[in-house]
Amino acid sequence: QVQLVESGGGLVQAGGSLRLSCAASGRTFSSYAMGWFRQAPGKERGFVATISSSGGSAYYASSVRGRFTISRDNAKNTVYLQMNSLKPEDTAVYYCAASSSRISVRRGDYDSWGQGTQVTVSS
Repeated sequence: QVQLVESGGGLVQAGGSLRLSCAASGRTFSSYAMGWFRQAPGKERGFVATISSSGGSAYYASSVRGRFTISRDNAKNTVYLQMNSLKPEDTAVYYCAASSSRISVRRGDYDSWGQGTQVTVSS
């Protein structure tokens, strides 16, 4: 497994931008597909975006497609989530996760999780 630490969350006005980072340590980062999930109060943790181990493929939830971009730098053992045109409904705790098996939109396919970073979007 890998250890994951998210950063970059905060308070932003609607229409603004934030970039989340997730630093990984432990086993070979470049062999893992990576994902971002989020959990709002009273809701289940849901899929946001995922990227393949090489960075060649990425998928997004329909609610964020066109506004969010997932990327990774395997030399720095880091995955990013660039969030633009933020909306109040994007408010949540954002988690990064690592999958040793495959790129996936399912929580159950991810082996390791970070502690989460809070994103709050004010209207």
